[in-house]
Amino acid sequence: MNAFLPADILFPQVDSMEKWAVIACDQFTSDPAYWDRVRKNAEGAPSTINLILPEAELGTEKEAAHTALINATMAEYIQKNIFKTLENALVYVERTLENGTVRKGLVGMVDLDTYDYSIGSTSAIRATERTVVERIPPRMRVRRDAPIELPHILMLCDDHDKVLIEPIGEKKAELEKLYDFELMEGGKQIAGWLVQGEEAEAFNARLKEYTANVGKKYEGLKGVPMVFAVGDGNHSLATAKSCYEELKAQNPGVDLSTHPARYALVELENIHDEAQVFEPIHRVITKCDPRALLAALQAEACAEEGFAVKWYIGDESGTVYLDKAKSQLAVGVLQGFLDAYLKENPGEIDYIHDDDALIALAQQEKSIGFLLPAMEKSQLFRGVIADGILPRKTFSMGHSREKRYYLEGRKIK
Repeated sequence: MNAFLPADILFPQVDSMEKWAVIACDQFTSDPAYWDRVRKNAEGAPSTINLILPEAELGTEKEAAHTALINATMAEYIQKNIFKTLENALVYVERTLENGTVRKGLVGMVDLDTYDYSIGSTSAIRATERTVVERIPPRMRVRRDAPIELPHILMLCDDHDKVLIEPIGEKKAELEKLYDFELMEGGKQIAGWLVQGEEAEAFNARLKEYTANVGKKYEGLKGVPMVFAVGDGNHSLATAKSCYEELKAQNPGVDLSTHPARYALVELENIHDEAQVFEPIHRVITKCDPRALLAALQAEACAEEGFAVKWYIGDESGTVYLDKAKSQLAVGVLQGFLDAYLKENPGEIDYIHDDDALIALAQQEKSIGFLLPAMEKSQLFRGVIADGILPRKTFSMGHSREKRYYLEGRKIK
């Protein structure tokens, strides 16, 4: 059986899709005004803002009350037939981004028995970055009694030949269009088409063949090949997995192979989509002896013909060449060195997205900045397969307003 499958997808029957769809709950966590505007915009209308808990509320006094209200609202929406069920279906999605490019995806469900977020996992679906297990229990409190799920998870495939998602896009004119509207708060445009019947079966066949041959992509690379990687929403998927494992532990000997909690709804995207951009996240270390740190890096983690990484100390700059034998990625070598160095020496690390901001911060006294190169798309899967997991803050997939909006759902009870 494939690890990614068609699902019985809940699709909203509402007057305003713009009011229905809201951005992933883990965005704008330091901007309560954003969420206030969302609530005001959707006031009086069916909306996913009433079905999700913004992460800014996790751990606050609002969490318990809002969680109970969310579960009650989910039940109310089901009772009032807000949703219709698209049986055994996928949804092909085209999302227009801020720069005008169009990112393509496919909504379906993943088999949680094929996913493992632990370090050293050899499962078909793996996390790209370390999962902070302490972040899972608060999210389980939200999901545990919820009758439905709404995904903001973006899962990735390493499909150079574009055999999985793109053939569906080529036939979209023949498919039923489900929606086409402007997302609130600057999220730009999104459109979706229903994929059922022969088209869904054709996708399943292509994925089966792709999965059977995926190991050929990584011949000669240490580690066990994988089929999919989690791009965004890893802690949400880890929460779904944890709730499913909890259910199994509470029901020993019960066959849960067809239970809806075994699966989680996600959007699958291809890292080789032209609109899919991986932006580097740079490192600045403050309150340190920058010269001593640079000397230690050169002594312990550099090699000829290594990864070229530019450093900045005040008005000075130069290049170090990080040893490729230590990791598949430049950030892997650098982060490994910094983690060890800062355990024994003073200094505080911060993660910076913008090149100019990194250079400016390195101007501070007792500071050094490292401008990391953008990760090649093909390095993502190779890095996870070979190194087990990527260092934290390895890359960013687009800007905040380009994250997934809640739209489709699925029953999990």
